[in-house]
Amino acid sequence: MARLAPAVAAVRLAVRAALTGLPAGSTVLVACSGGADSLALAAATAFVAPRLGCPAGLVTVDHGLQEGSARRAVAVADWARGAGFDPVEVATVEVAPGAGGPEAAARNARYDALARIAHEWGAAAVLVGHTRDDQAETVLLALARGAGPRGLAGMPAERDLDGVRLLRPLLRIGRDQTRSACAALGLTPWEDPHNTDPAYARSRVRAEVLPVLAAALGADAVANLARSAALIAADSTALDALAGQALAAARTGSGGLAVAELAELLPALRSRVLHAWARELGAPPAALSQRHVDALEALVTSWRGQGPVHLPGGIEAARRGGELLRVAGGRRP
Repeated sequence: MARLAPAVAAVRLAVRAALTGLPAGSTVLVACSGGADSLALAAATAFVAPRLGCPAGLVTVDHGLQEGSARRAVAVADWARGAGFDPVEVATVEVAPGAGGPEAAARNARYDALARIAHEWGAAAVLVGHTRDDQAETVLLALARGAGPRGLAGMPAERDLDGVRLLRPLLRIGRDQTRSACAALGLTPWEDPHNTDPAYARSRVRAEVLPVLAAALGADAVANLARSAALIAADSTALDALAGQALAAARTGSGGLAVAELAELLPALRSRVLHAWARELGAPPAALSQRHVDALEALVTSWRGQGPVHLPGGIEAARRGGELLRVAGGRRP
């Protein structure tokens, strides 16, 4: 019997671990672009899912941003049917310009399509092929933006996608392993030109920054960045739980927050409480920044009679006596 390639075994074990946490008989959906990461993920799922009694379908998304993208999507779908996926669908999406640039717009369109199709198929989970290298890139980009713990925690192994579980089984698998797995299985990945386009920050990090880090700090630098994200994520989850308790304790009968309760909190907890409260008031999470939270913090710790804080979404919050309250006001960014 031929020996199973280590990379193939590693990817299969990662997929098995992710699917084992699903209810028995759950339908799963694999998102596959045809690149090495998602192709290795799809091949592993085609092997593992039937053995766990999980029906598996596959979706490939055509963003329409590159010449030949429709042909590539059809080729991926044809491969998927031959690999045993059922159903298989090509999702053609329209990428509309929006906040965050073209990468964010494409990502939003892709996830919207995946959520819609998952609901149509009754899928319990969507599997995507982000790897340890993607996680390291995410951490470096977050550092460059001055992100807090939420950003440095990187991509979670699991999150909610419109009521469907979005799973990232390969966050402990390196990009070199997915390429090796494809080679061992005789699969030819599609090379996305966007991945090497210097117009994109992530591409520059991938092509220029990570190799320099690995050369200067050793081959484990990428894995250690990803491991740091996992450790920060665990701490962040614990802090979020404590902040939830503190938010409940600080609530007043008028819908505001008691300043005295907030003043007693450690700064890390108070910041999270104020961030959560601002979101409750209706501030869009994507537009809510640390400067907004710092302004709310000043109402608690540096009170000198200042006026209301203007939050995203045209929301104003002010200190009235011993409370922080939402107040009526004009729209400001």
